[in-house]
Amino acid sequence: MLQADAVAELRTALLARRAEAEERLGAHARTFQDIVDAAANANVDDEHDPEGTTIAFERSQVDALAQSAHDALDEISAALARLDDGTYGVCEACGQPIPLDRLRARPTARRCVACA
Repeated sequence: MLQADAVAELRTALLARRAEAEERLGAHARTFQDIVDAAANANVDDEHDPEGTTIAFERSQVDALAQSAHDALDEISAALARLDDGTYGVCEACGQPIPLDRLRARPTARRCVACA
């Protein structure tokens, strides 16, 4: 069982990670919209331009980065829910406590090192 000060420390870390992920997601959404807007105002055939990346490729890259940020938000929300319901820090596979050092390194961890 985690001590109250460790729980507070980990909650703070999770909230900081959530703020960072939300910022990344917002930045990627703005970048995606910039790409779409730029393509709408351009009259180029970028799909056949050997000099650069295609607009579709750029959109795909930004979309993948946004999905990664969204996935991080989902993991953080799940970790915060486990904190609230008292199951945080317990390995979902074996039921043993997850070491505090692992939780500090990876606050969204669901499994101990042995089960991961």
